Amino acid sequence: MKKLFGFALVCALAAACGQRSGRRASSETTGPLKGQNASDLKEAVAKIDDLTITVGEFQDRLNQQSPYIRARYTSLERKKEFLDNMVRFEVLAKEAQSKGYDKDPEVIRTMKQVMIQKLMKDEFDNRVKLEDIRDDECLKFYKEHNDEYNKPEEVRVSDISVKDAKKAREVAKEVNAKAKNGIVDNAQFRDLVTKYTEDQAAKERGGDLRYFAETSTEYPKELIKAAFALKDVGNFTAEPVKAGDGHHIMMLTGRRKALVRTFEEVKRQIQNRLYRDKRQQEMENFVAELKKKANVQVNEANMQKVMIDTSAPGPTFGGMPVVPPAPGPASPATPKVAAPASPAQPVPHP
Repeated sequence: MKKLFGFALVCALAAACGQRSGRRASSETTGPLKGQNASDLKEAVAKIDDLTITVGEFQDRLNQQSPYIRARYTSLERKKEFLDNMVRFEVLAKEAQSKGYDKDPEVIRTMKQVMIQKLMKDEFDNRVKLEDIRDDECLKFYKEHNDEYNKPEEVRVSDISVKDAKKAREVAKEVNAKAKNGIVDNAQFRDLVTKYTEDQAAKERGGDLRYFAETSTEYPKELIKAAFALKDVGNFTAEPVKAGDGHHIMMLTGRRKALVRTFEEVKRQIQNRLYRDKRQQEMENFVAELKKKANVQVNEANMQKVMIDTSAPGPTFGGMPVVPPAPGPASPATPKVAAPASPAQPVPHP
């Protein structure tokens, strides 16, 4: 079980950290803790050929874990266990490098993805901050998008529409006959829509007129007034409603209460939205500037020669599927490597 745990840990580290090699410098550590000598951080806790794991690096790796994980590694025995995981990671990395995996296209692409993530984090974590989004910006957005935060009451009905008044009365009589306690079954009403309605577009939607407000101009006023007079889902117009150039029998299928939210109620939500938008725009500008400097050239004629094999399996990394990001102008988020199955206990990440 312990070996399985260690193997799962090494796999997780390989996926998360990517390929690393060479000797680490003590300057990579965060510095001594209270009561600790700075010189101690440079001392070696383990050596693997030409690679040294220092006290400082080991300490940093361990202190990057959650408080719950750190509490489990206070004894010397558990520290040795943690160090063993670090050693296993490094010897596997060295073996992979000796076999040329550091030149493998998938490994190189994964390394680039990790570098991009770090670049974007370092570049934008301090460039755009949440607290930089001012209240007046939020208020301006609230006023310009007031319809997102304040909406009138809306109803939704299913409608049988016919031209002839006599036929409409016959349809209404059939609807009344199927109703129980003023409520008609939705499936039964849809059958009547299919059977009688003369509005072909509405028939294809089962008579659904979708949600609309009392101030809507999409439908005749008489139809809207009658729809809002229906109180409960399943209620219907017992008599046909003359509206526009037709006669309508409607059943209420939904009602939305009015939505009223003050600026103070949504200010933090707007602030977060503006922060994300501003950060995204900064990233787009950053990438656009890099493209200009890079002298990018695209040969569309050759792009036509690219063939797409829709039957082939997707890419993998370490035997695990790589999930690509959705296409579009979003930030250069990197494809994610599916994580290996987690062991029963929390996995530390040295």
